[in-house]
Amino acid sequence: MSDIVVFGAGGTAGSRIVVEAFNRGHRVVAAVRRPEATSYLPAGVRVVTGDATSERSVRELAPEADALVVAIGGGERTLWPDAVRALLGALRGMPAAPRIIHVGGGATLLTPAGTRLLDEPDFPEEYRDAASGQAEALDLYRSSADGVSWTYVSPPPLEFRPGERTGRYRTGTDHPVTDAEGRSALSYEDLAVAVIDEIEQPRHRNMRFTAAY
Repeated sequence: MSDIVVFGAGGTAGSRIVVEAFNRGHRVVAAVRRPEATSYLPAGVRVVTGDATSERSVRELAPEADALVVAIGGGERTLWPDAVRALLGALRGMPAAPRIIHVGGGATLLTPAGTRLLDEPDFPEEYRDAASGQAEALDLYRSSADGVSWTYVSPPPLEFRPGERTGRYRTGTDHPVTDAEGRSALSYEDLAVAVIDEIEQPRHRNMRFTAAY
């Protein structure tokens, strides 16, 4: 059993990660900005006010956690790099610091030519700010040298939506995982499975991985 703090627990990804972790018997803290709006989370999950972009908030929640899951969204481009700076700053030098599991963007994955999907000329402009923010977050993790353990999780770049929990998926690193038809798809529910699997059995320390069917 692990102690898991989920920042962004009220969101589409975060709420499913909370449910998956709780159903597997982990102790879960749901860190959200508006605790009063989380009545749909399972009874037994502790809901607190928390902000992944605040070093103070991270320091308050980190000492008794085994893992900090970052599943935040809906903000400005700077939201994700600000969170990484706060997390690394808070955990730097902390004895027995928890791991960071950062749910990032699929647009940072690479094309067969080795370029990022977000840099392709036909990438939708309305998603560019968020994708650029997530890309900066990944770069910050990769350039960190302070001993903090992190994992960045990228969902498929296009076919990623709420659906069924099958409990199955395949993983890759920097390129999308595709099926025989070239599709890369995953439900939010199975992304949550992949996240909790990584917490229970770490396989991608200090690196990014992606998952799809």
